[in-house]
Amino acid sequence: MALALPPLNFKPQCSSTSSSSSINYRPAVILPGLGNNTGDYKKLELTLKDYGVPTVVAKVSRIDWLRNAAGLVDPNYWKGTLQPRPVLDWYLKRVDDAIQEAKELSQGGTLSLIGHSAGGWLARVYMEEFGLSHISLLLTLGTPHLPPPKSLPGVIDQTRGLLYYVEQHCKNAVYTPDLKYVCIAGRYLQGARFFSDSNLDVDSMVGIDDDQPILDVAIVKNKTDSTSVSPTFRALFVGQGYKQVCGQADVWGDGVVPEVSAYLEGALNISLDGVYHSPVGSDDVSRPWYGSPAVVEQWIHHLLN
Repeated sequence: MALALPPLNFKPQCSSTSSSSSINYRPAVILPGLGNNTGDYKKLELTLKDYGVPTVVAKVSRIDWLRNAAGLVDPNYWKGTLQPRPVLDWYLKRVDDAIQEAKELSQGGTLSLIGHSAGGWLARVYMEEFGLSHISLLLTLGTPHLPPPKSLPGVIDQTRGLLYYVEQHCKNAVYTPDLKYVCIAGRYLQGARFFSDSNLDVDSMVGIDDDQPILDVAIVKNKTDSTSVSPTFRALFVGQGYKQVCGQADVWGDGVVPEVSAYLEGALNISLDGVYHSPVGSDDVSRPWYGSPAVVEQWIHHLLN
């Protein structure tokens, strides 16, 4: 199931009422995305606490991600059949430490996992390897859940087989009273393909929606001297990134992860317009990311049930 929500109305967030509530919500554990560190999620942590959600962020530094280079000596890396363990054992240990800390806050209750980007599919690996009896919600933010299509020219699996492993070995997503998977995708920018035919019409070139900001397209004249829309370098560049993830460039996404790749069959899938991928380079007003206060307002209710 999938939901598409309207563009966000960015208004100042008032947290005094939520923070004063006496209701005890289940604690949440945030799993950082590839290349991110714990500090990138400090503002999100504070926002969730304002809603009354005790929050723990897995302790990860940027330099920690260099540990993944250990996979280079594994023949499976070069074959494209790499497995999460032992290469990512260091990350799973950090997640487990954070979960143990959150368990102390839960007083015997269950937890919510919030996985940003790669942290979403790594949460699934954790649940498969360490168990999920203490977890009642997995909420993913801009996670590339699906592996790229095989044997597609120009597409290289950047995870070197990790996402194929997750797809084949991790439990399917569900949305039940006891365990809910909620996958949130952002629609920040539509990518574009490279074309050699400058006479192609607007719809076939970039499929620009009526509400797309004009800064993402450029008006030019084609050979027939009629007004056309040509994709900008930005859209072309982002589109090539999308292609490496889902096999197609001219799709919507959050600037890094295509919308279609952020969904899981069986989960509650939600799209949010105008939402950027990462806390790094984001701005709560002009370029909000999944953890910006006005965006959190759109998904916080899943943690408060």
